[in-house]
Amino acid sequence: MALQEELEIQGNKLFKRRGVWPLSILVVGLALTIRPYIHPENTWLEMIPNIKGYDLFSIIIGMAGLAIRILTIGYAVPNTSGRNTKSQIADKINTKGSYSIVRHPLYVGNFLMWLGVALLTHNLWFIVAFILLYWIYYERIIFAEEQFLRKKFGTSYIEWSKKVNCVIPNFLRFQKPDNTFNFRKVLRQEKMALLHYFLCTL
Repeated sequence: MALQEELEIQGNKLFKRRGVWPLSILVVGLALTIRPYIHPENTWLEMIPNIKGYDLFSIIIGMAGLAIRILTIGYAVPNTSGRNTKSQIADKINTKGSYSIVRHPLYVGNFLMWLGVALLTHNLWFIVAFILLYWIYYERIIFAEEQFLRKKFGTSYIEWSKKVNCVIPNFLRFQKPDNTFNFRKVLRQEKMALLHYFLCTL
């Protein structure tokens, strides 16, 4: 099997299980956060003069990720940017709002949100491992998602993707969304994400 097809198959499998990722971070992060209280020992954070400031910075990063998710979902066109797991769904290409500055704003938001949680563990190895695993995990999901969009929308998707970066935002390209903010959609889709995140940061 060619690597392209293999990556697409892997991405589709991971896409169906992408909701498991936050729970894994929650469990491992909780264990690492509790461990210092059970087995007190020196940590790399002792080199940081203001640990409270570090924790606040971590929470701000996580909140920024959460805000990106909320804004992206709230302004997304219907039948896109959903929490579907059985298969890819897209009635239209999102090109305005968050999608005008980066192709995958939800995954950028996820990264920042859970990076904030990873930072709160005060465990350098876990933070590094999280970043690497996140990249490997979501790189395949992004590949499968873009393959789906290329097949469905063809040239229109390819031309748009040439102008917009995959995960590095270009704020100079921002275009105002055409539709109004859908608060109900955000509550319907993000209530569990909000719960998981605030449980992690308590």
